[in-house]
Amino acid sequence: MSPHRSTRSATAEDLLTRLGRLTAQAREGAELQQARVELAEALQREILPASLPGVPGLRTAARYAPARHGLSIGGDWYDGFLLPGGALGFSIGDVEGHDVEAAAFMGQVRIAVRAVAASAADPGEVLSRANDLLLSVDCDLFATCTFLRFDPVTWEVQSARAGHVPGVWATIDGEHGIVRDEGGLPLGMLPGAQYPVTRRRLAAAGSFVLVTDGVVEGPSFPIDAGLERVAEVVRAHADADPGELAAAVMKVADSTGHQDDAAVLVLRHEAVRGGTG
Repeated sequence: MSPHRSTRSATAEDLLTRLGRLTAQAREGAELQQARVELAEALQREILPASLPGVPGLRTAARYAPARHGLSIGGDWYDGFLLPGGALGFSIGDVEGHDVEAAAFMGQVRIAVRAVAASAADPGEVLSRANDLLLSVDCDLFATCTFLRFDPVTWEVQSARAGHVPGVWATIDGEHGIVRDEGGLPLGMLPGAQYPVTRRRLAAAGSFVLVTDGVVEGPSFPIDAGLERVAEVVRAHADADPGELAAAVMKVADSTGHQDDAAVLVLRHEAVRGGTG
């Protein structure tokens, strides 16, 4: 681990400690409101990753936007990291609520998924073990989450969902769709929950996109309509730079009239290596 990453990890741990302290101590008036605003800024800067991993043929990008009204701090997150053996892990999720407690729990969920992913065999096991770990924490909150494992040798994506919004995909030749795979319960709800795994080989060049419900659901849009709009955006920008695609998808949130925080995670991939799959 580089000195830079070690410093960021230490800073993130300090931030989580501060979140916990404020949860216990600060519960009134303008002081709490100001603390939440400051922590929202720190949340983006320290808990969310400064960069995402990639490999030749796979580029990644993400965007996060805080809630428009009320408390600025929320529980949406995204993450990406190297797994043992050279695979890449990616997660995105949404914690119930918008408060200091939600932000603190978000940090716990993100860390739990990272820790379990280092030794778990597949995304379903990652979510199942993370679920049981979070249930051991004295907290009444729950979180939705999608976890992906990308294998740079087979060019296969394995994914599992814990009550989270489906993913969206498109290829540069115009095919696109919503991943209507079977999911499981949100994390932190039921001991022993199981999470089916979906496997998809990235045979054609294109993009795979994950979002939180703040992107696709709001007063103007039911979630299915929002997902369809995201699918159209991803189709139209399937060969774009991943940062440009992430920004275009985030604009969907403006059309839904959302008030929630929102996150987008993009995997922009070339065709599968060694064949068409």
